[in-house]
Amino acid sequence: MHKKTILSGNRPTGLLHWGNYTGALENWVKLQDDYKCFFMVADWHVLTTALDKVPEIKQNSREMIIDWLAAGLDPDKSVLFIQSEIKEHAELYLIFSMMISMGRLERNPTFKEQIRDLKMQGEISYGHLGYPVLQAADILAYKADAVPVGEDQLPHIELTREIARRYNHHFGKVFPEPEGLVTKFSRFPGTDGKRMSKSLGNTIALCASEDEIRKSLKTTFTDPDRLKLTDPGNPDICAIYSYYQKFAQDDAELTAQECRSAARGCVACKNQLADSVVEYFADIRERRIYYEGKPALVDEIVEHGNTQAREAAALTLATVRESMGIG
Repeated sequence: MHKKTILSGNRPTGLLHWGNYTGALENWVKLQDDYKCFFMVADWHVLTTALDKVPEIKQNSREMIIDWLAAGLDPDKSVLFIQSEIKEHAELYLIFSMMISMGRLERNPTFKEQIRDLKMQGEISYGHLGYPVLQAADILAYKADAVPVGEDQLPHIELTREIARRYNHHFGKVFPEPEGLVTKFSRFPGTDGKRMSKSLGNTIALCASEDEIRKSLKTTFTDPDRLKLTDPGNPDICAIYSYYQKFAQDDAELTAQECRSAARGCVACKNQLADSVVEYFADIRERRIYYEGKPALVDEIVEHGNTQAREAAALTLATVRESMGIG
């Protein structure tokens, strides 16, 4: 049976954390059984906002591949590759950049949010403004039928669809118009109760050891109004309870009840959660240790993925050159 193709990726900006896992990676592992999957280390995309991080990109890329393998991505089912190793992305990016207006890019709501959140009110680079066009090239280089995204990324998929339509109008039907495969997940809380994010320093690494998990949970945000053990708590505003709902679902309902009735204190609640989380991530930690001990195998997996991605993208670009009559 013919499988549809999906493309997704992460920027290599450091070790993956629980938010990355619940928001994307866990879903990728499930998708690889039903789709032909291309998963990309988006190293060129780091340059759009973090040129100072270039010396870290290579090591971060390797660590991310190991995290992917540890989480359950299977190189026999999915193509795991490095974006910058596939030069066809850059060629397609150049072509697509001629098919979109500056005004259209400036209206991108995600771009506006980045400028606000990163306080980038000064000079914006051409590459930063145009990163959705590079994303379109990433996606369409593999003629992806769908892209797993959160709802906040749907504007990028629509822009990719616009570029595909414009190209097809001028040069004939070459590209599909990919659908956004919306991943349903809430914004996963960090240890301070805000959205888990490396920039906020509130993450727990996917590869965290048992001691690191327990240490992080000890200081994780709970109901600030619960000052004494006998005070009833509100689990709905507690990051610890959110973790129960994800990683210890069988205990979540009782946990909420005992929090509201003050039958269980926060320390006991955190200790019980730690036991569950350590067990939940045990297989991932074990697989990560395995791949960390086999660097040659990791190199082989990445090179094989790069080769597969390069071959697929080269076929697409051959069609592009033929349809345009240049190149």
